[in-house]
Amino acid sequence: MTDKPESSSFKDLFEQGAGRDVPKAAASLRVGDTITGVVSHVGGSSVFVELDGKRQGYFDLVENLEQGGAPLAIGDEVKAVVVSVEAASGQIKLARKFTKEANIEHLRIAKEQGVPVEGKVTGVNKGGVSVEIGAIRAFCPMSQLENRFVNDASIYLQQTLEFVVTEIRGEKDVVLSRRILLDRLAKDTKLAAMAKFVPGSRHHGRVSQLRDFGAFVEIEGVEGLIPMRELSHDRGAKPGDVVNLGDVVEVEVLDVALEPNKKGNGERVKLTLSLKRLAEDPWEAVEALVPVGRVVAGTVVRTAEFGAFVRLASGIEGLLPNQELSGKAKKAADAFEAGQQVMVVARAIDRAKKRISLVLASDGAEAGAVAENRSLPAGTRVKAVVEKVETFGLFVQVEGTKGRSGRGLIPNSETGVAHGVDMRKHFPEGKVVTATILEAGDRMRLSIKRALEDEERSDFDSFRAAQASTSGMGTFGDLLKKKLAK
Repeated sequence: MTDKPESSSFKDLFEQGAGRDVPKAAASLRVGDTITGVVSHVGGSSVFVELDGKRQGYFDLVENLEQGGAPLAIGDEVKAVVVSVEAASGQIKLARKFTKEANIEHLRIAKEQGVPVEGKVTGVNKGGVSVEIGAIRAFCPMSQLENRFVNDASIYLQQTLEFVVTEIRGEKDVVLSRRILLDRLAKDTKLAAMAKFVPGSRHHGRVSQLRDFGAFVEIEGVEGLIPMRELSHDRGAKPGDVVNLGDVVEVEVLDVALEPNKKGNGERVKLTLSLKRLAEDPWEAVEALVPVGRVVAGTVVRTAEFGAFVRLASGIEGLLPNQELSGKAKKAADAFEAGQQVMVVARAIDRAKKRISLVLASDGAEAGAVAENRSLPAGTRVKAVVEKVETFGLFVQVEGTKGRSGRGLIPNSETGVAHGVDMRKHFPEGKVVTATILEAGDRMRLSIKRALEDEERSDFDSFRAAQASTSGMGTFGDLLKKKLAK
């Protein structure tokens, strides 16, 4: 939207904004001066800038581009360089940089003020590239063409680029640098990034790299890293399991810092990002995903000295302690491999500490079924498998059970074997024995001797009952025989 119709003449607009004192006020400005002003009018061919209330400058339409790429609007603050000052009218022409129309005098001013100049790359040699700025031929050394090593400068041929003038010898020998501008831009980008990417802020970016240690995301030209631990609540997930190259993702900034470049040439912005922070925590609904007392299918993700970690759902793992293993396995590594499927039951869940205690499900149990709660009270006669022989007795696992809930001890005094017998030969590992439970609970005690005694007592009782029945029939028979004999 403009203040005046586009048909208004340039002279009318200029004089209206600058007033009668323009020539006098403008006299203090020189070509090459850097000024700051506020946009006061946007016309069809020019943009007018209020400098100090008495002076007004203008941009040609082609200069009407803000640093971020959006057109300038009324009220915008703008920084520019004075390109020309007309002595008669006091008209001040502005530009963001000296254009290809600049002469040697303009280049000297550009050098003093650090104002960028625009030039076209026309030739390449071992030392650098030739650049044409209007009728002036300048030279940019290879080391000043980029802020990194350039192997082949021919890719810049016929490109129009911006440079700063670093040296002028005589009337024609001009030396340029593009690297200074790139370093300046990089510094501005770093400062802007430090201000924008504050911890806790959220941004959208595109996945640019997948590495073993995480995923890189590019956000407005700045690349940040999502470490493995921040990709997902599922600790076993790999970067490729969570995101793909080119995906647009929303991330949260965890940390922003400046660190030296690997090549030692300056600093770079280091962003640490998180995808996990923006995803729902599965532990909030852990009771629904892993109900206590029900059989759950899981996958062994890793083993440790004290047990096996089992993945029960995305982001949820439980621990199956070594004490809950069955058979000859003493450690989780002896019983399981990473990726192995297991059926387990959650005994207890601590949501605050994100811990789940697991036990193995009974053989043949199906996922979702209520776990069998087999009661083994004292006096129950069971079959058990010898798992380990110690100097003080036998450790056995009751058949049909798994883990410590069905594990118990048969003391030497309850084995029914005479003192001095080699227990390891008499009760080799894997042997099935019949025993009676003396004490139930976590420290179950069993007795083979009691089972034998109970069996003998049962046999004796059965024998006596049979004898009593047989004896009664004999008496009746004897009486019958006597009667017939008479």
